[in-house]
Amino acid sequence: MRWVMAAGVMLLAGGCGTATAQAGPSPASVSPSVVPASPPASAAPGWVATWGVAMTDGGQPFTRQTVRQIVHTSVGGDGARLQLANTFGRTPLVVGGVHVARRATGSGIDPATDTAVTFGGKATVTVPAGATVTSDEVAFAVPADTDLAVSLYLPAATGETTRHPLGTQNNYIGTGDQLTAATMHSVETSSNYFFLSGLDVLNSAADGTIVAFGASITDGLDSAFGANHRWPDLLADRLRAAGRTIGVVNTGISGNRLTADGKDGRGESAAHRFERDVLRRTGVKWVIIADDPLNDLGSRHPPGVDQIVGAYRQLIARGHAAGITVICSTLTPFAGADYWSSRGEQGRAAVNAFVRGTGSGCDAVLDQDTATHDPAAPTRFLPANDSGDHLHPGDKGMQVIAGAVDLDWFR
Repeated sequence: MRWVMAAGVMLLAGGCGTATAQAGPSPASVSPSVVPASPPASAAPGWVATWGVAMTDGGQPFTRQTVRQIVHTSVGGDGARLQLANTFGRTPLVVGGVHVARRATGSGIDPATDTAVTFGGKATVTVPAGATVTSDEVAFAVPADTDLAVSLYLPAATGETTRHPLGTQNNYIGTGDQLTAATMHSVETSSNYFFLSGLDVLNSAADGTIVAFGASITDGLDSAFGANHRWPDLLADRLRAAGRTIGVVNTGISGNRLTADGKDGRGESAAHRFERDVLRRTGVKWVIIADDPLNDLGSRHPPGVDQIVGAYRQLIARGHAAGITVICSTLTPFAGADYWSSRGEQGRAAVNAFVRGTGSGCDAVLDQDTATHDPAAPTRFLPANDSGDHLHPGDKGMQVIAGAVDLDWFR
């Protein structure tokens, strides 16, 4: 036996690699299970991440409610497991049950596929404040390019919740325990994801996972709602069409910055969340570092280019130290956007020059700038690529970005 520290919680680990959280008592009516420690990505042969989101603070509280969340897979597998995150919670999170099923329409599921998820062999789990837990393997065949519904019953008051604010997808909240309901009743919808941070699949033929790491452009803001038209989704489509079995996980956070933490859903800085949102993702072999610096350049007190470049170099070095191929993206044009300035434009040009330069340390360059800008006005989007706010690409722009990715990078 040995003691280890995970997410600020002291854990007792045995020879089998499991751990028991030493948390305070939970409501007697719930009987929470002992939880296993989340395994490092490198310790899970055959597992890859097929879906995931980056988590932030500021989520709504729940009491005696069921949350059914819709996830879209990039690759399939013969088994599944889920990650639940209480990263920003101030108290232990009590989960009274978790089910996964194939989605039908809306909040509806295919009852024949409804499957209970366990943690340490038990149906309930308590996640310590600041921690993430991984479920047991679920005997569930996961198809690629498919919507699954993951339902969580939350029997006790959660307080402010850990969430992903921009799901570009309706998720469903209902009163009481509706874990097995074929269609939920009396629901409200939310585009947030709550507590659910990842879905892994067991697929020995998979080559690994790509993590798209950035801000609102990566997150899919202004792409068609519910259509899975974010550029990482479209990249996953291209990979499948090419016969490649590679997971794609989107850890973009709208409003996120490279150099500074944000609140109210904007997320910790790229440097502070890189470990959680890239290095700890299951099966990760490649990362695409994208649009965070645009929010630095558009801020009221923007950092200097040297600071932005220094932060880039740190992320690149950390990725390489973990054996990950680092693909750097140029910054898209944003002239005409609310926070554009001539100083910001000069910064964008300097950052793009660094990314394209031979001394950057990047293993490849995704040139989102060249792919999306208007050749006649390079500081602006080509109108067909613009969502209309001059900062975020629309669906056509998302397609152009995904199309600029060289699939030969993923070998």
